[in-house]
Amino acid sequence: MRRAVGAGLAAAGLALLPAAPVRADEIQAQEWALDAIHARDAWKTTKGAGVTVAVLDTGVDDSHPDLAGQVLTGKDLIGFGAGRGDSAWAGHGTAMAGIIAGHGHGAAGGDGVMGVAPEAKILPVRVILEEDDPARKKARAQRGGALANGIRWAADHGADVINLSLGDDSKSAHPEPAEDAAVQYALRKGVVVVASAGNGGEEGDRTSYPAAYPGVIAVTAVDRFGSRAGFSTRRWYAAVCGPGVDVVIADPDRRYYVGWGTSAAAAFVSGAAALVRAAHPELSPRQIRQLLIETAQDRPSGGRSDELGAGLVDPAAAIKAGAKLKPQAQRPAVGAHASRYFGSGPGRAHEDADDGGPNELALTAGAAGAGLLAAAVALWRGVGPLRRPEFARRWSRSGL
Repeated sequence: MRRAVGAGLAAAGLALLPAAPVRADEIQAQEWALDAIHARDAWKTTKGAGVTVAVLDTGVDDSHPDLAGQVLTGKDLIGFGAGRGDSAWAGHGTAMAGIIAGHGHGAAGGDGVMGVAPEAKILPVRVILEEDDPARKKARAQRGGALANGIRWAADHGADVINLSLGDDSKSAHPEPAEDAAVQYALRKGVVVVASAGNGGEEGDRTSYPAAYPGVIAVTAVDRFGSRAGFSTRRWYAAVCGPGVDVVIADPDRRYYVGWGTSAAAAFVSGAAALVRAAHPELSPRQIRQLLIETAQDRPSGGRSDELGAGLVDPAAAIKAGAKLKPQAQRPAVGAHASRYFGSGPGRAHEDADDGGPNELALTAGAAGAGLLAAAVALWRGVGPLRRPEFARRWSRSGL
């Protein structure tokens, strides 16, 4: 089992089970999510060329065949822990990068994972550790601002979109001024910021950060039928939803897994944002956010809900609607506790908070499994159907 941990944030669990033989080229046939969000319709306009998506996570395997040539030189803001070739390295980050910009491999890219924006570039920024990393005890003992620094670094090094498939929804979670300021800095520089809403839907729906910071596109998770995933956090900050159940993901071990979590949902929305940015590079982060909200499909009754936000992201519709917009400058940031929110506002954000709880850099995974990916059943290249293990739902409930 894998789970990522870092400075106050957590991300991902993976498990491995035997699988029956099946051809590797059947992997893409099981990527239901691309059709659900109309990604292939968006590809008639763009596949994300010219756009860079920063993945702030556990690192990304740039040698993975599904990401070959797509991963730029990034930054390691942890500075210790597992390295390339270790089992506790870059699992979660590679999975998210594959969802965003995987291009498959083999003949015509027909094998492996295809991402939402397969021509976008990935900028990896390591800000958290996998939970099975032996260095996690050292991480717990340190304090710092890896996430805030990572957001600023990405904004200063060419990111057009920042994907934050991580978060802290522990009882002590609270807004961190440095993180909030970093988000606002990125937005002012024209960078779209996307974050997972949290996996606390069966654990109290506590507010998750960075999802709750103003200007962030916070993403909840749905299954292939468009229904809210039971683990997905319900909160006022939800902007849109994305596929987050039975999602095919790549791993540095060259196997493929089926994953669950709002981590995956956020990655799908980051890919969608990359497509919109590629088609309309002149639009501000606020305009792209509004486009994704206003063009979302399967809109809930009343226009939005804490469970689904404005509905399932639809990059093809957003690209079409974006052609009618005139560019607008990004509005000045207002910081945490802004007056404009989706839903009931920040009053609920602190109902579960422990005002005295610190936010540690090496965020121990613990119960802080906000926006993380719970994953299951491995698929060897060339073997193994993707099938759901009976215990996967239990993991989702645990917040992994």
